[in-house]
Amino acid sequence: MEVDSAPGTGSGEGKDLRRSPRFALLALLEVRWRDSSGSLIKETAYAREVNAHGGLLQMTTYPNPGQVLEISNPGSGDSTQARAVALRATPEGDVLGMGVELVAPSDTFWGITFRIKKASNDLVKLEEALRAGGLDQRVLRDFRDAVDYVRKTAWVVYEWQERQIRHRDTATVLPLLTAERIRRATQLAKSIVADLESHEVRPDTAGLTEFLQAIQQIQERLAGIPNPDAND
Repeated sequence: MEVDSAPGTGSGEGKDLRRSPRFALLALLEVRWRDSSGSLIKETAYAREVNAHGGLLQMTTYPNPGQVLEISNPGSGDSTQARAVALRATPEGDVLGMGVELVAPSDTFWGITFRIKKASNDLVKLEEALRAGGLDQRVLRDFRDAVDYVRKTAWVVYEWQERQIRHRDTATVLPLLTAERIRRATQLAKSIVADLESHEVRPDTAGLTEFLQAIQQIQERLAGIPNPDAND
C-alpha cells in the first residue's frame, strides 16, 4: 500500500486537492467499499483535514489506493463517492490517515464547520483586497473587527461539534460564546465612545433610543453581579 510521508497533502493526492486550502475539523463519517474478493467493508472514519476536493480520513482499516469509496456524513446528511489516494504517515512511520479525493468536489459535504471555516477564510482574503483598494480606514476597521468576530465564533462552533462527536461535555463551550459577545460589545462600546467624541453620533442618528434603552437594561442587570475587581 502506498504511503506518503510528506507533511503536506502529498504528491499522490493530485493537483485538485492542493488547489484550495484545507481546513482542520472533525467530522464523523461512514465509509464503505469492496475488497478484492468483493466483500463489502464498512468502517467508521473521522475526517480531520479537508477541502472541497477531498481530505484526510482516519480509520481502523484502510482501503487500497485507487479503490472507490462510498462515504456518508450523518452530520450533513450527504453521501458521495471518493477515490482512495494514499496513506499519509509521519517521517517516523506513524499513519496519519488516508488521503481521499471526492469524485465531485463539494462545499457542503463536510458539514457546517467546513462551510464556516471556508467562509471565514474568504472574508480574510476579501479584507486583504479591500485594504489594497484604499478603503476608508474606519470602514476597513469595522470590517476587520466583524471578520475577527466571525472567526472566533466559528472556532466555538467547531469546538462544540468536536466535543459532541467525541461524547464530551459541551456545556463548557457556551461560556466561550458569552465571553466573546462581551469582548465584542466592549469593543463596539469603545468605538461608539470615539464616534461620540468626534461628533460622528448626532441627535438624528438612527437607533439611539433603542441603544440607550439597551445600555440601561445592561446596567440594571450588571448591578446585581459582584465586581471581581472590587476586592483587589
